[in-house]
Amino acid sequence: MKDDAVFRSSMISLAAIIGLIGLYTHSLQKMVATYFFGMFVICGMLLPDWKFFNRSVSQWCTPLTIPDMGSQATDQKPSFPTRFKIYPLRLVVYSLVYGFACYKWWKFVSN
Repeated sequence: MKDDAVFRSSMISLAAIIGLIGLYTHSLQKMVATYFFGMFVICGMLLPDWKFFNRSVSQWCTPLTIPDMGSQATDQKPSFPTRFKIYPLRLVVYSLVYGFACYKWWKFVSN
């Protein structure tokens, strides 16, 4: 239920941004590009199975079994709830992909 509320608020925010881009640029193409860029960002952050990707990058090619999930839940008791662990390789990949996409979108919208 909480994820649905986050997805809904993200979609409403994206609609507001698309409206502002449309008012500012008067271009349907830039509004459509903003929509696709926003959906790329929202889907990249909200839709992945974080239980699967919350492992080391080297283990992403192996399937996640139920005993693996159970041992992770009982072995690790974090002092504060966290959505995912910080892995340097994942951080670099996300930064490169979203940085490049944001750069290309900004260049398109600002021209």
